[in-house]
Amino acid sequence: FFAPSFKTPKGENFGQKLVGGAMGDFLKMLQGFGAEGGGKDFMTEETVELISPYLDLEVFNADIARAASGAAAGLCTFAGAMKSYYYAAKIVRPKLEALSIALASLDEANNNLKAAEEKLAGVQAKVADLQKMFENQMAEKKKIEDGAAALAKKAQQASDLINGLGGEQKRWGEDADRMVDAKHKLTGDCAIAAAFVSYCGPFNQEFRAYLVKDKFTNDCIKRGVPCTADIDVIEFSVDQATIADWNMEGLPGDPLSIQNGILIPQASRYPLLIDPQGQALSWIKSREHARTPYFGITNLSHPKLKDQLEYAMAEGMALILQQVENTVDPMFDPVLERQYLVRGKKRLVNVSDKMMEIDVERFTMYFISRLPNPSFSPELQAKTCVVDFTVTQLGLEEQLLGKVIGKEQKALEEQLDEVMNEVNQNTKTLLALDASLLNRLTSNTGNLLEDEELIEVLATTKRKAKEVDEKLKNAADTKKNINEKREQFRPVATRGSVLYFAIVEMSGVNVMYQTSLVQFVDIFMRSMDEAEKAALAQKRVNNIIACMTYITYRYINKGLYEAHKLTFLLVVTTKILITSQLLTSTDVGLFLRAGASLDRATCPKKPFKWMTNEDAWYNAISLSQNIKLFSNLVTDMQRNESMWRQWYEHDEPEQISIPDYEDKIQALPNTAGFLKLLLMRCMRLDRTNLVAKEFVGTSESATLPNGLTMPVMGPPFVEPITDTMDMIYAETDCYTPTLFLLSKGSNPTDGVLGMAKKLKVPEPPCVSMGEGMEIVGQRAIEAGVENGTWVMLENCELGMGLMIEMEELLLKLKETTQPGFRLWLSALPDKDFPLGLLQMSTKVTNEPPSGLKAGIVRSYTLMVDQDKLERIDGKAEGIMWRKLLMCLCFLHSVVQERRKFGALGWCIPYEYNQGDQFACMTFLEKHLYTGPISWPTTRYMVCDVQYGGKITDSVDRRLFQYYAAKYLTPDTLADGYTFQPQNPVLKIPQNFQYLCPDFMQLEQYKAYAMSYPEIDSPEVLGLHPNADLTYRQKSALELLEIVGDTQPKGGGGGGGGPSKEDIVYEQAGKLYAKMPEFYVEEIYKAKIQLLGGLSIPLNMFLYQEIQRFQDVLQLVKVMLKAMQLAIKGEVVMTDELAAGIDSMGDSKCPRPWTHTPSGTEFSWLIGMVGTWFDQLLNIDKQARTWMETGRPNSYWMAGFSNPPGFLTAMTQEVSRKHSKAPQFWALDEMVYHTEATNMKDSAAVNSSPAEGVYIHGLVMDGGAFDIKQNIIIESTPKILFVDLPVLFVSANHYAAQRKVDKDIYGPQGPYALPLYKYAVRGDGYPGNPDIKNFIFFVRLKCTMEKDPLHWGIRGLALFCNGGPKI
Repeated sequence: FFAPSFKTPKGENFGQKLVGGAMGDFLKMLQGFGAEGGGKDFMTEETVELISPYLDLEVFNADIARAASGAAAGLCTFAGAMKSYYYAAKIVRPKLEALSIALASLDEANNNLKAAEEKLAGVQAKVADLQKMFENQMAEKKKIEDGAAALAKKAQQASDLINGLGGEQKRWGEDADRMVDAKHKLTGDCAIAAAFVSYCGPFNQEFRAYLVKDKFTNDCIKRGVPCTADIDVIEFSVDQATIADWNMEGLPGDPLSIQNGILIPQASRYPLLIDPQGQALSWIKSREHARTPYFGITNLSHPKLKDQLEYAMAEGMALILQQVENTVDPMFDPVLERQYLVRGKKRLVNVSDKMMEIDVERFTMYFISRLPNPSFSPELQAKTCVVDFTVTQLGLEEQLLGKVIGKEQKALEEQLDEVMNEVNQNTKTLLALDASLLNRLTSNTGNLLEDEELIEVLATTKRKAKEVDEKLKNAADTKKNINEKREQFRPVATRGSVLYFAIVEMSGVNVMYQTSLVQFVDIFMRSMDEAEKAALAQKRVNNIIACMTYITYRYINKGLYEAHKLTFLLVVTTKILITSQLLTSTDVGLFLRAGASLDRATCPKKPFKWMTNEDAWYNAISLSQNIKLFSNLVTDMQRNESMWRQWYEHDEPEQISIPDYEDKIQALPNTAGFLKLLLMRCMRLDRTNLVAKEFVGTSESATLPNGLTMPVMGPPFVEPITDTMDMIYAETDCYTPTLFLLSKGSNPTDGVLGMAKKLKVPEPPCVSMGEGMEIVGQRAIEAGVENGTWVMLENCELGMGLMIEMEELLLKLKETTQPGFRLWLSALPDKDFPLGLLQMSTKVTNEPPSGLKAGIVRSYTLMVDQDKLERIDGKAEGIMWRKLLMCLCFLHSVVQERRKFGALGWCIPYEYNQGDQFACMTFLEKHLYTGPISWPTTRYMVCDVQYGGKITDSVDRRLFQYYAAKYLTPDTLADGYTFQPQNPVLKIPQNFQYLCPDFMQLEQYKAYAMSYPEIDSPEVLGLHPNADLTYRQKSALELLEIVGDTQPKGGGGGGGGPSKEDIVYEQAGKLYAKMPEFYVEEIYKAKIQLLGGLSIPLNMFLYQEIQRFQDVLQLVKVMLKAMQLAIKGEVVMTDELAAGIDSMGDSKCPRPWTHTPSGTEFSWLIGMVGTWFDQLLNIDKQARTWMETGRPNSYWMAGFSNPPGFLTAMTQEVSRKHSKAPQFWALDEMVYHTEATNMKDSAAVNSSPAEGVYIHGLVMDGGAFDIKQNIIIESTPKILFVDLPVLFVSANHYAAQRKVDKDIYGPQGPYALPLYKYAVRGDGYPGNPDIKNFIFFVRLKCTMEKDPLHWGIRGLALFCNGGPKI
């Protein structure tokens, strides 16, 4: 349609021609037609109708036209648009015409408006002139009025300023006076604070207070340096906001901890922290969290410690080293001594031959030791800042009080915090206002009356000061009320603190008794959950105290050895009463020492023969001098002697009334139990443990000085309790190891395996630690953690490497630990056992039951079964086998049970075990298989081979041979044979017959063993009934010694009395005045020459004794004077002097007086200083008498340092007399000959023997001697030691002595009593075999009925020195 129309006949493009050819203006025409006002606005209906047919054609559209030409498409669109425009314009055009008319009218109106506005402008200009004139007049008027108002305001401001400043005059005046006073004292206060920071770190809170108040402050005052008399170093050194920040970081809020918080940031040296409770570590970890290296906390044993140090120094981070003991690796010395090298902007330090960069400004280092009482060298202390973080009893009390209130009265604690915060905020606001006001007053350069803000600040300050003052008064009242309510719960915190420190003190008894503060706090918090609720606060407090005390007792008790359980109870009870001000530390000191510190030479002599114990008399004197209630005790005993004798000699004096004092004691219910215990300890030492248990059980409650009643202990604490495996398991968890403390004969592994079987858990691997087993144990733990199974590590003291790493290992595995995991450990006590592992573990003891009953039952449970009973065939052989099995079991129990009697039982406490018993049974079984029994062979194998392989002491070996001779004989097989003596000294409990029965069934033996009495008579073991008294006295002495070890070693005198130093100073002066004169060698050598010269053996012995005694005199005299000078501060207080002062303060002998530095014997080993010094005077008397007047008629052997040397010298003299024909006695062929004379003591000796010597002063233990019959007899009940008559000792040729023995002692022969230098037994002194104790055997006569076997089993022996051992 379009294409042909745009082509000419000649084929030309018509459209193109039309647009760009002759009709070139066609496009412009179209543009003009479509423009505004163009042809489109003049189109008619006719024109539209004309083009409509074309537009309606189907092919007339732009898309088709575009195929022919783009111009055609445009024209097509244009034509259509014009049509549409026409119809649209037809509607709009009338409106546009109306618009044109309206616009014309508007133009006309605007012209009229312009004329009117011009007229108005003229009028307004005239009005403006008039207004300007008016405003000028009004401004003049306002100026005058403003001047008047400003003058009035200035007058008012002046009045306000004067009044405001006048109101602040008093407060500012007081502040100014305080500032002047503070400025005046600032020098002294700064000196005191500097001294505190420099010197007080290593000391506890009490000694710090002593230094600040009594030393630093007094020194400033004496030197005329102004200072605050009662300065508070905390308030002076740090503000409350900083303390609050420290508390938020985990620093406890007690004064000691805050002081430590001051010391550490101020220290110029790197801190070395003593932190047994772990509180410092927790705070440092929190405080330095952002500066801790990626590897965290390290220790001195870490293999990459050097690299860690280098990294921390270079990065300027905080290096925290824990598990520091007494020394620090020398690698740290250059860092500690700050041996820096400067190279450019860097600082370097040479560490182990490697130059390391150090950021001096940011790097810091902390050494943390868990040891409660480390021994740092002076050099290490000089290089570091030692700070003691050990919590004190008062400090812990404050910490626990916060925990109690936080749990019991949380709202109260929050209210107190809110009040304190409000007070602090108001105080800060007032200080800020004061500072702003003072700043404006001082910085204002113009007229003060023109500073409106100054006037406003002054008014605000005045108002705020009044408001703050009122709030402070209200806060003080509120705080007082809150504190009164808080104080109701203080007894709970006090009891908790007492219990914790009693636990801590037990670690001095056994290093394994370590309990962390975290463990105790868990118990403390649990007690508040378990205690019975109550509406009344006091009732609730008492419930918590009772519950907490018992829970703590049960937790600690299960981890104590049996010998220490009563000690713990006694320590807790006495500490509770001391803290309650019902007892004093002096009272406890008297209980421990009694009359040991008395100067016995000045005391009246014992008037009673029935009082067999000399110590009891001096104890009574000491008791009368120190306890007001007993001030007339000595007089009352003399006045009412018969009653006191009856009480003293009673078998159970604690069960009957105390003469003269029963009612007086009962009238003091708070301390009645302790007073009875004190009297019993002084008069009847053997009953001390029984009365101590009674004291704990009867101390149920006490009335405090404020009138309140408080629970103390009570019967539940002394009731026997056995912790079963079920009970132990119930308190375990997957994170806390359970540590079994081993003892002789105990084996907890069976219990653990049995518990696993009972709970149906997989049988745990049991790893016995030793060389090469540490990696096995670690893998077992890792597997147990992953799988949630149990692990048992045995004998952990042999795997210290793993034990040291155990704490870190368990912490590392904590996140992956499965709930079923349990770690069981067992170990013997070891001083090197890691402290951290001990503190994180639950301790359990597993001691085997004691007594013959338990021993026999144990043997027939573990060692003998039904099959073993039936091993030997034949009727006669079977009977023999079963009876001898019973005999071996009984023998094993007897030798085990004898150990409890100490040296009386065995000279050395051998560790006989079930292995020895099993070996004997195995030998007997094989021996009976081979043929008829050989009794000598059996006795030899049992005594000398199986058990005897462990025996090292000849007296013990002889004792075991006596037992074999008694039990392993044909008599044992006879019907009705009994193990106890036919005629006992005292009745056997229940009249029981200890038979050797023949049963066919195992259960019959067990049933028979179960019928044994609970308490065995010593006579069943072959000992005298007095052995029980020996055992009880031994137990009591051990109790006193252990309790003494738990006592603090401070210098306070307690109760306002003299300090320990004052007491020792006075005592040292008295002893110094009594010291004998020195022996001058030229003089005593000349005097010995007058006695015959040094060629005579006994003269040479005297010469050597005087030489050694002179060494003792010189050391003691010098040390006594040095101790006095050290106490006065005139010489350096060395460790040796400090230890000596501590010992004398406890009435003990200083160690240098008795031992050489190597530990060998220096003088006589007597524990108490008073007795030791009496011995010194007696030795001097004997030596001087011998030297001045010649040989004594009788010698006191206890006065010799070398008794065997004395006997050798005597033997030499006898040998020389018989060295010629016809005898020709050689020294090596001589033996000792002994005879007991009829002379009771040295006073009865009128002359010396022709040959040999007389010896006096020997005491017998285990028996007595009848001077009339000249034979050994049984001891008198309750008399342990008896004096032996004067003993004649000489030497004889061994051949001649055989004939003499037969003539004098009869067929049974003599009993050879071992003579010991000290009241202990063994060839060497217990614990130090280099100190020779055994002297020789004294042979005395005995009867056929009570032959040497009888006395050997009795344990009969002689002692030179009867004093208590050291």
